[in-house]
Amino acid sequence: MKKKETSPLIGDIIKKIAPRIGASVVIEPEWGIAGQITFKNGLKSYFRFNSIGINTLGAAEISKDKDYANFFMRKMGYPTIPGKTFYSKTHCESLGVKRGMQEACLYAKKIGFPVIAKPNSGSQGKGVHLARGDKELRSALASIFKLDKVALVQEVVRGDDYRIVVLDDRVISAYRRIPLNVIGDGTSTILQLLKKKQREFIAASRDTRLNPSDPRIRNRLRSLHLNLRSVLPQGEKIFLLDNANLSSGGDAVDVTNTLHPG
Repeated sequence: MKKKETSPLIGDIIKKIAPRIGASVVIEPEWGIAGQITFKNGLKSYFRFNSIGINTLGAAEISKDKDYANFFMRKMGYPTIPGKTFYSKTHCESLGVKRGMQEACLYAKKIGFPVIAKPNSGSQGKGVHLARGDKELRSALASIFKLDKVALVQEVVRGDDYRIVVLDDRVISAYRRIPLNVIGDGTSTILQLLKKKQREFIAASRDTRLNPSDPRIRNRLRSLHLNLRSVLPQGEKIFLLDNANLSSGGDAVDVTNTLHPG
């Protein structure tokens, strides 16, 4: 089925002009609407649709699109997580392509479950799901398509989650992010422990709001053969989400002074 034509006019113009000033241009090949300009001095500028990198607008637009951001990071030699975008039913129809929920499930089976499914735009871990099978992925995509018309399905990469703040090539702070978790006391249910954690957030002036009914928490507990009524033994710690965003209840540990120079 033929794709609906986009408007890569800006990209075509920039490709024609760039050689005159000694610049090179890389344009994302599938849709031709996002690009990177590298000038003779090594500086890079970006554009997406008609947003050109004046005052970093183009770069900001690229950074909001996870798939495009991955494409340009790969081009610059950075390691990225393998993945592919899929579209809501209405967006498939408007583009004239067949890349919806069914194709996403086939792709997930190809790369192997579990997979991560997330909105292609957005932040703070909203709508990020770990899908352990076809049923969970379909449920995750249905939820994601309420937030974004494009979903990104990626391989799962295990490891610690760090947020590093750099200013003028110098690391000024770094912290490790730990997913939402509770620690058993031998008497409280997981639901009660979550409510206790919410009270602690409020006391600490954190604006995080925990949602015990979040299907991601329910799926996580089910994979551990637990539910919200389960009572954890004294000192047992379990993680209730797979993403470590502070906005979804994660904790931060300062590692500025112990982070490896690499």
